[in-house]
Amino acid sequence: MNINILAGGPIEFLPNVESFQTDKDIWVGVDRGVFTLLSKGIKPTIAFGDFDSVTVEEMVAIEQNVSKLNRFMPEKDETDMELAMKWAIEQKPAIIRIFGATGGRIDHFIANIQLLMKPLQMDQQMQVEILDKNNMVFLRMPGKYSVKKNRCYQYISFLPITMEVTGITLEGFKYPLVDQSLPLGSTLCISNELIHDCGHFSFSKGILMVVRSND
Repeated sequence: MNINILAGGPIEFLPNVESFQTDKDIWVGVDRGVFTLLSKGIKPTIAFGDFDSVTVEEMVAIEQNVSKLNRFMPEKDETDMELAMKWAIEQKPAIIRIFGATGGRIDHFIANIQLLMKPLQMDQQMQVEILDKNNMVFLRMPGKYSVKKNRCYQYISFLPITMEVTGITLEGFKYPLVDQSLPLGSTLCISNELIHDCGHFSFSKGILMVVRSND
């Protein structure tokens, strides 16, 4: 099972979300993202939000089409996205994909990036990705990983989200590294590229954010 979450970010940043709809995928709508899903012919299994960003007519459509509607007051201690993420993690899917989380307010974007840590905080192991039409963002714990060329994402960047990532090694990249340390705030690993169909990266300590992107 995969869970796809669509938030209320600007729709011009969305990829073709319909291409992610399979028999294995469950859709979750967050705030205005619920109406966006309905407008694309996708009926979410469950929805979360205070819905302060939809019109009265749009809210009527949401209420008529979504049976599991979790509505909250705007004044609360968690964002709508965090509430949806907690629910998604509890379902123990193989993958959680987050759409509509970029391109709007910077504070919400940074909070959404930090929510990639939520499975680790809940002691759950699963792939969580933030995607828009030009980017894919995910986290990795220490270990060795393979990454394949993807025509949708020419560039690949590695950023520490802990004070330091140590022992980072990049093989099969335009700019290789061997057993380097990457302190928080370093731009050493921005805009790298694969030179083979498959590359490898590894590190021994810290938490690494991986960003695959296109211009």
